Amino acid sequence: MNTFRLSVLASALISAAAAAETPTLGNPAISAVLDGYYQSGDRALGGREEGFGLGESELAISANIDDLFYGKLTAVIEAHDGETELELEEAFVQTLALPGGLSVRAGRFLSDVGYLNNQHLHSDAFAGRPAVYRAFLGSHYFDDGLRLSWVAPTDLYWTFGVEGFKGDKMRAEDEHGEREFDTVGVYNAFTKLGGDIGDNSSWQLGLAYMKNQNGRLTPHEEGEEVHEEDEHAHDHSHSAAYTGENTYVADFVYKWAPNGNYKYQHLTLSGEFFRVNDFKAPELHEEEHEEEEGHEHAHDKDYHQGWYLSGVYQFSPSWSAGLRYGELDTQLAHDDHYDAQKLKETEVSLNWHHSHFSTVRLQYTRQQGTNFDGISDDNLFTLQYVMTLGAHGAHQF
Repeated sequence: MNTFRLSVLASALISAAAAAETPTLGNPAISAVLDGYYQSGDRALGGREEGFGLGESELAISANIDDLFYGKLTAVIEAHDGETELELEEAFVQTLALPGGLSVRAGRFLSDVGYLNNQHLHSDAFAGRPAVYRAFLGSHYFDDGLRLSWVAPTDLYWTFGVEGFKGDKMRAEDEHGEREFDTVGVYNAFTKLGGDIGDNSSWQLGLAYMKNQNGRLTPHEEGEEVHEEDEHAHDHSHSAAYTGENTYVADFVYKWAPNGNYKYQHLTLSGEFFRVNDFKAPELHEEEHEEEEGHEHAHDKDYHQGWYLSGVYQFSPSWSAGLRYGELDTQLAHDDHYDAQKLKETEVSLNWHHSHFSTVRLQYTRQQGTNFDGISDDNLFTLQYVMTLGAHGAHQF
């Protein structure tokens, strides 16, 4: 069945390419990204698994449809537990000629929440997203929806946007299958501001607020134990492992290159902070207020949070090294209370780039879990390749 679906996808891409040779569509960009690895152990929160494996191999086609619209289709192929999974990551159209700096995108696409999320995984300098992304966004959050964005006519780069999504991948667990979810479940508002510092440096700051209508946990029966993490630890459906009604994100990035020439040498510093509030059901809040009078479980928190800091230095055209540290603080439901959990990750990567189209990466990861359900301290080594075939545009800032 997987072979059949892959054949259908390949036929569709070839047919689309043939159709795109007409003058109205132009010549589309068609590319494939191959991602393979070996890892010495399992990564927490749905990361790469122990042994040989395939990451997210990607097939993409994009083109200007005409002078008013741009379109892109991206399919991701991933192997997990001996099965091949195929999923559409992007299938959207975007306007090209709206007045006043406005733009509309519709279909399935990557949300513009945070700094990393709107970038494809193969563009990362590490073998996987930070723990906060794996916990709160399912590594990278893409969904069916609509985006309206605006770029201000200012000397500094300033953009603002709002998004509405179906939100299936951001739903909280429904223990009894009786909950009625909102059909438009996620709303996101974001803004980014950036500019240059002389000829060598540039920067960008971002803020986002995500409203998840279906993010609160449903009440569970007394004596019933909820293991939110267990159900998501190795979930490759790109769903969030921890959800809440309100998510706040702050991000920054600073880039340096001699005379602005990134080919031979450059440095990138970046970081993000996530706070996910209001994940408990209203009924659980009422119970806690009553318990606080008797000083029982008074220290339960109604939020998760996490952050990371990253530095990547390309010291020659062919070599770069990266260092990233992050922490994740979450609450795991157990009967009538919540237990605090903490995950720390330290990652060091060494990357060899023969060209813009090929990367071989060796990475060391130290993961430390404090009371983190199902996670033990471990040292992981990952050897990865990322290879691109065909036309491939420049990565985002």
